[in-house]
Amino acid sequence: MTETIRFLMCSPDHYDVDYVINPWMEGNIHKSSQEKARQQWQQLYHVLKDRALVDLVPPEKGWPDMVFTANAGLVLEKIVVLSRFLHKERQGEEPYFKQWFEDNGFTVHELPKDLPFEGAGDALLDREGRWLWAGYGFRTELDSHPLIAKWLDIEVLSLRLIDERFYHLDTCFCPLSGGYLLYYPDAFDAYSNRLIELKIPEEKRIIVEEADAVNFACNAVNIGQVIVMNKISDDLQYKLVSKGFEVVQTPLTEFLKAGGAAKCLTLRTTEPLIPDHHANVTIESRILQLEGHLLDAGIMNKALDVVVGNGGSFKVLNFTLGIERQSTSSAEVRVSAPSHEVMEEIMVQLIDLGAAARPQEICDVNTAVVAQDGVAPDDFYVSTIYPTEVRVSCEWVRVENQRMDAAIVVTESPEGKTAKCTLLRDLKAGDRVMVGVEGIRTIRQAESREQRNSTQEFTFMGAGVSSERRVELTVEQIAWEMRKIRDQGGKVAVTAGPVVIHTGGAQHLSRLIRDGYVHALLGGNAIAVHDMEQAIMGTSLGVDMQKGIPVRGGHRHHLKIINLIRRHGSIAKAVSAGVLTKGVMYECVKNNVPFSLAGSIRDDGPLPDTEMDLIKAQEEYSRLIQGADMILMLSSMLHSIGVGNMTPAGVKMVCVDINPAVVTKLSDRGSVESVGIVTDVGLFLSLLTQQLDKLTRPLVETV
Repeated sequence: MTETIRFLMCSPDHYDVDYVINPWMEGNIHKSSQEKARQQWQQLYHVLKDRALVDLVPPEKGWPDMVFTANAGLVLEKIVVLSRFLHKERQGEEPYFKQWFEDNGFTVHELPKDLPFEGAGDALLDREGRWLWAGYGFRTELDSHPLIAKWLDIEVLSLRLIDERFYHLDTCFCPLSGGYLLYYPDAFDAYSNRLIELKIPEEKRIIVEEADAVNFACNAVNIGQVIVMNKISDDLQYKLVSKGFEVVQTPLTEFLKAGGAAKCLTLRTTEPLIPDHHANVTIESRILQLEGHLLDAGIMNKALDVVVGNGGSFKVLNFTLGIERQSTSSAEVRVSAPSHEVMEEIMVQLIDLGAAARPQEICDVNTAVVAQDGVAPDDFYVSTIYPTEVRVSCEWVRVENQRMDAAIVVTESPEGKTAKCTLLRDLKAGDRVMVGVEGIRTIRQAESREQRNSTQEFTFMGAGVSSERRVELTVEQIAWEMRKIRDQGGKVAVTAGPVVIHTGGAQHLSRLIRDGYVHALLGGNAIAVHDMEQAIMGTSLGVDMQKGIPVRGGHRHHLKIINLIRRHGSIAKAVSAGVLTKGVMYECVKNNVPFSLAGSIRDDGPLPDTEMDLIKAQEEYSRLIQGADMILMLSSMLHSIGVGNMTPAGVKMVCVDINPAVVTKLSDRGSVESVGIVTDVGLFLSLLTQQLDKLTRPLVETV
């Protein structure tokens, strides 16, 4: 017997599966054998009594899970942090455990009633005494960890559980003597697994396979070199024995029905104090503000899902609900994360939802100076499509030239404060660039309920992908919006690929340009070449556009067209010379619609108008889409993605492609005012011109 080790247990006099608070209990209500449970508990009790001292807490009727004493609290020397059970089905156990600890000379610390923590089920001391492993995600809140660190004066390492079958840390994680660890990696998120691998050398990590994990192999009791556990596989037993451990298997199947095994049935009450351990916790907390239509626009739910989904925890400190239909709501939320790294990831996503730190807590902008042209400082903030403001000298300053994937350069001068999205290549030594996520917020326009639900707005744009059966309805709405933009003097830009020509869409796109619906055209060398090939030679890629059959020698046609335009010097000069008399490029020239052709490594020729300098092409694209109200992306994935990255939120975007993968990729860029349409682009353009014709026809009175 090891006299210095004591355990607390509770006999299963009232044990049964009376309710469901974890996946193991489902289907096992009142299916546990009282006689068999008592027999298995007694076997475990005697196994432990042969090796340590065992104290008993009296069982109480009405609290069947008191048998799982691991959840009574967390003990270190003569200090205990009492559990705060998440479920009401177990909360009644707390006073009985508290009384036992007080009667036995422990100093008891109690967490706030609304801060769940389930004792040694979710907090396991490293057997070498170096730190405390603390789980969270299902039964314990992350915000309990700093208090535990302070009360026990110990370093706390937070691990996030992600598999509901392993709802407590001790169901999938067991520190062993000698610095070894028995654990099931799939129960944890990526950050937690990295933390485990950082702290425990590979040769001391004993990985449990799923078959053993679901038999609660990790829910074991370690006494020196002895491991007491439920039945395990021969393979796992061999691993443990090879590390120098003695394995004692004792069946605990009746308790598995409630989601527990050896460790759950015991609480070690003689955890020694390590002289050189000190309080330390990597948890980071911030208080954020949210404002807008938080409930009916779903912002609040999205924000809290971001926190939890990325391994954080939250507490809503206050919430002010808008009392009128058009009123906005506001909230203050404390967000906690297990590390600065995780907090930064959470913050980046919350900023996109409009969250920001309280203004009184941020005054000076968080910047670093560029040391080398074209190279941003480490940890620079990467801009998004959403209108953004940054905190400069206690004032919010609107960021200019909003676009995604840029740095934000801040300047202060006697003329005022400015902030501007700047591409990495345009950064200059000495520029002050925003770093981190402090002092940044995105601005979401607060719309009334009527605006959000109005059918007269672009509300069908939900960053979704429309199926074939909805194409006509969607096209009708797009036509209505384009008509409104044109009549109000707005701007529509079109990004188009050669498929527009191949599918017979050239005549319809030409019509849109001629009728004033297109104000800029962006594409590559190919769309211009094949448009002019069709206009001059009647083919596209050598295929007769009237008959749909290849023309003899047609594969040479596009090169002949390139050569012809090169002879004249430009597309515009070919139009002036009467060589080009119709088509998309002709209409652009005749109607003074600017166009930009960005070249690529695969281009033949290229045309004289094609810009082969990628940087200059990007700059020209960016210039042409400035002020656009809508962008049509027609079967040109690469050019469309480039345009999407340059476009701020608020611009209506329509992506049309026969390939669903392309549509989804472009629609996923994040704008809430974008839609993807999976259909033939030629058909789409035909339907669009038809709908626009309907809008321009005079109304006919019915008698």
